[in-house]
Amino acid sequence: MISIGERINGMFKDVRESIKNKDPKAIQELAKKQTEAGATYLDVNVGPAATDPVDAMKWLIEVIQDTVKTPIAIDSQKWDIVEAGLSVVKNDVLINSTKSDPEELDKYMGIAKDYNASLICLTMDKHGIPQDVEKRMEFVMQIVEKAVEHDFPMEKILIDPVLFPINVDQKQPALMFDIFSQIQMISDPAPQRNVGLSNFSQGTKEKRLLARTFLTMGIAYGLNAAVMDVLDKDLMDAAITAEIIMNKNVYSDSYLTAFRK
Repeated sequence: MISIGERINGMFKDVRESIKNKDPKAIQELAKKQTEAGATYLDVNVGPAATDPVDAMKWLIEVIQDTVKTPIAIDSQKWDIVEAGLSVVKNDVLINSTKSDPEELDKYMGIAKDYNASLICLTMDKHGIPQDVEKRMEFVMQIVEKAVEHDFPMEKILIDPVLFPINVDQKQPALMFDIFSQIQMISDPAPQRNVGLSNFSQGTKEKRLLARTFLTMGIAYGLNAAVMDVLDKDLMDAAITAEIIMNKNVYSDSYLTAFRK
């Protein structure tokens, strides 16, 4: 499971205050805790309140890289912020994210290839997010075709079908499972399958239970990446266990401990 730790985000008060005051303490602590929890990447999002988001992105990445060696996920759909982040990244990097408009895919696949970065591609375009499986799969095919055109490694593509909150549209989870299954069969190797997990249970009373259940079910249908709260131990344990049950990792009595090492 590619677990993308969501917590270094300017939407959170502690991160927002750290950016405002250029105080690295909270960022360092979050980087260490998420790394220890087993994060594959640390998502970095400056949030909407940063007065200079380009400078804020550079500062956040530099603080994180001085603290841990965990790869960075640059989380922005603003080109100048993505470029700024890439200019200071030292390790493996993920760009989160691009839409499926052909010109956007050309642009982002080009820069991702230049930096040997992985890339999250959303099944949506400038007209919005389709509601049905068929249209989303059209976007998936468009993403795959562009990857072939750019000679972009398929394993570095993470397709995000855009998961709606369950309290907005209860039909969406079943549609997601269908899409995950279809993506697995679209090419060899297949692109990765990603979701923004916290969005699914946003605003619900049983937020953690809903997220945990969707994640374990999603893994059974081929989901293998998520932007998620890696500090939720029950959530991480469920993901690790689901992959054991799906025979993706080797069982031992200490498999939970082994994963985090």
